[in-house]
Amino acid sequence: MQLPNSQKTLRHRRQQLKQNSIYLLPNAFTIAALFFAFYAITQSMHGRFESASISVFFSMILDGMDGRVARWTNSQSTFGEQLDSLADMVSFGVAPAMVVYTWQLHHFGKLGFCVAFIYCACAALRLALFNVLIGKVDKKWFIGVPSPTAAAMVIGMVWLGCRHQDKMVFNSYFVLLLTLFAGLSMVAQVRFWSFKDMKNRQVPFVVIVVFMLLLSLLALEPAGVLFVCALMYSLSGYFYAVWQKIQLNKQKSFRQPENISENITEKENQSTQN
Repeated sequence: MQLPNSQKTLRHRRQQLKQNSIYLLPNAFTIAALFFAFYAITQSMHGRFESASISVFFSMILDGMDGRVARWTNSQSTFGEQLDSLADMVSFGVAPAMVVYTWQLHHFGKLGFCVAFIYCACAALRLALFNVLIGKVDKKWFIGVPSPTAAAMVIGMVWLGCRHQDKMVFNSYFVLLLTLFAGLSMVAQVRFWSFKDMKNRQVPFVVIVVFMLLLSLLALEPAGVLFVCALMYSLSGYFYAVWQKIQLNKQKSFRQPENISENITEKENQSTQN
């Protein structure tokens, strides 16, 4: 049964109104995430790097909640999507770059400035790429490290270094290289697992035990756990790409003897016919 034109027009207007509406609840979470990101930048200017790192992680938590709140309350809108993307640029691009630059990278002069800028620019490119690829790629995979993961790696390094200043956990050159690695990994054409296919998947009992131990470690050393988890996830895509390459080479090596044997049999058949 087809709807009359008047009802179709009314439904279309309602959809347009919903898309162009500004909803308080999800956008409040986005603004709060932006507030903590800006607070982290100002704290880094005053040398309070541990406070700045914690603020960025608060921003990550709030950023992960705004989209879910919008879906739960059926309040998605184009305005909210654009605001979230701009807030992510500050939270996961500008804030981590500023914090790590004022913490260690400024010692390298122009080189440190360039590395911090590369990270910030790569975060912008990653967010733009994510917006363009929505609905066009398999949801099971991310192309490049997500910007929150890269920010967690950089900020976790800063937080861990501040908590253990007396032990000199990180060398300045390591900070420089890891920041560069985090930035370039965001724009690398490498697939990373998105975990979105685990919603209804059954897991063994040992996974729950490991998760419990991880929570205990998080309570004991939150900076270390967050940094290690972000670093391992950032390396996982490269390990998976190498593993795929090795498997592809094995398949090619298995096919080559088969092709050689086929060519030999063809030549033998031709000689017998002659």
